[in-house]
Amino acid sequence: MGKLIVIEGLDGSGKATQSGLLYDVLSANGANVCKVTFPDYESNSSALVKMYLAGEFGAKADDVNAYAASTFYAVDRYASYKTKWQDFYTGGGVVIADRYTTSNAVHQCSKLPKEQWDAYLDWLFEFEYKYISIPKPDAVIYLDVDTDISQMLLEKRYNGDESKRDIHEKDKEYLAHSQAAARYCAEKYGWLTVKCCDNGAMRSIEDIHSDVKTLVKNIAFTV
Repeated sequence: MGKLIVIEGLDGSGKATQSGLLYDVLSANGANVCKVTFPDYESNSSALVKMYLAGEFGAKADDVNAYAASTFYAVDRYASYKTKWQDFYTGGGVVIADRYTTSNAVHQCSKLPKEQWDAYLDWLFEFEYKYISIPKPDAVIYLDVDTDISQMLLEKRYNGDESKRDIHEKDKEYLAHSQAAARYCAEKYGWLTVKCCDNGAMRSIEDIHSDVKTLVKNIAFTV
């Protein structure tokens, strides 16, 4: 069996960048590695996710309840696993995932009152890891970025064009709730946290990557 490393974080936290850098360094050091990204927008399996994020089921994220929205993403992950990386993973390969079930934990948990978080999280992880049987991560690296900084990064990504944002990215209150949920999950489940901000500014990509590499070394890799 292989290993699954998840890079998690809020929108604009640098997940794609850090996933790519980790892939490069593991590959350069001889690891049999591949990278997957969720949602898998190139696959038909992401159709419901696209509809949800485009606001076709409601203009606000909580117009679709946490459990329903979670199934959209879970089906996309299941399809990706079964058609793209199951054989690679079961054959001993290292899979780096930019988002995973952990994103449901962050973004859907935040729709619920805090007293309901544990029940939802128990349901979520049992549903995905036990009942639909996609792999459980060996490690989750959480990129912790202040919400005001992530908003600035999103504005830069879209050149100030608010119409390009999905229903999650448009709702600043929702993103603040998601950050609280992410930090709760990181503590509860032992996610490996990388603090990406320092004195109100984003740390350099290189410094964050260095921290990620240090954490990955403890999962028995040479990087």
